[in-house]
Amino acid sequence: MNGDGHEHPACACEHPGHDHDHDDDHSHDDMAPPEELITVRDWLRYAVSRFNRAEIFCGHGVDNTYDEAAWLILATLALPLERLESFLDACLPADERLLLYENIEHRARDRIPTAYLLNEAWLNGYRFYVDERVIVPRSYFANLLANGISLWIEDSETVTAALDLCTGSGCLAVLMADTFPNADIVAADVSPEALVVAERNIIDYGFGERIELVQSDLFGNLGGRLFDLIVCNPPYVTADAMATLPDEYLHEPQLALAAGEDGLDIVRRLISDAAQHLHPQGILAVEIGHNRELVENAFPELPFKWLPTPGGADAVFLLRRKNLVNK
Repeated sequence: MNGDGHEHPACACEHPGHDHDHDDDHSHDDMAPPEELITVRDWLRYAVSRFNRAEIFCGHGVDNTYDEAAWLILATLALPLERLESFLDACLPADERLLLYENIEHRARDRIPTAYLLNEAWLNGYRFYVDERVIVPRSYFANLLANGISLWIEDSETVTAALDLCTGSGCLAVLMADTFPNADIVAADVSPEALVVAERNIIDYGFGERIELVQSDLFGNLGGRLFDLIVCNPPYVTADAMATLPDEYLHEPQLALAAGEDGLDIVRRLISDAAQHLHPQGILAVEIGHNRELVENAFPELPFKWLPTPGGADAVFLLRRKNLVNK
């Protein structure tokens, strides 16, 4: 999503009154896009400036306003995300300019995450449908499932039963189904609304026969089922952090974010109950953000294995069933 930064040539389409020497002099109301913005290049520049002035927070798939603007513009126009340069000098008809303007304003003024505006999120090259019934997918497990499986599971084909707890949009269940070709996957979530979104993504990827959806408060509705692997990206935001979240995160279900005073409400339940749902050689893997110190202080007796991720080695821990039985 990188532009070349050059001036665009004269546009072949008609656009009366388009005067680049007076771009800063225009005025417009909140309902109409600026008439001076004609090409994709114009809109990219405008969106980046609008986002910078509004001081949006980029934390849902991209980490800067340029990439956020490029993603929003290309997806709004139904253009391939990897081909920005090819379309920079394309002229946009009035209906597309209006749609772009509305999306940019919702992003800048209302702080709605781009993923919700577009109903799409990307995780390790996979595209998922999302809306405000689920948090926007973002998980270190995506990278681990693609590149780090050998650090915790020697042979992915030996996994025949796996559980994705707190599945949300179903994204990790889909990645797990691809990673473990012999596994039947259970995707569980306490929210029935989230499971509707998860079902859509699971069907889109053709895993309707291999991934079972279960409404469950953690292990509550799973009976005596046993798994080779339990993966969980639970709520883990502390009370202090919840009070200072950027506005963008307030559009997400708070049930999927908040986890008590120290962020460990769900982690405590996982560690307490997981052994009852693991095969003898089973593994529990849990993402906890940057709460490593809190986890280790809460459970000093447990031999946590911390898996390396792009953000360091403090976000995902692994415990084997034998560790949990003797806790």
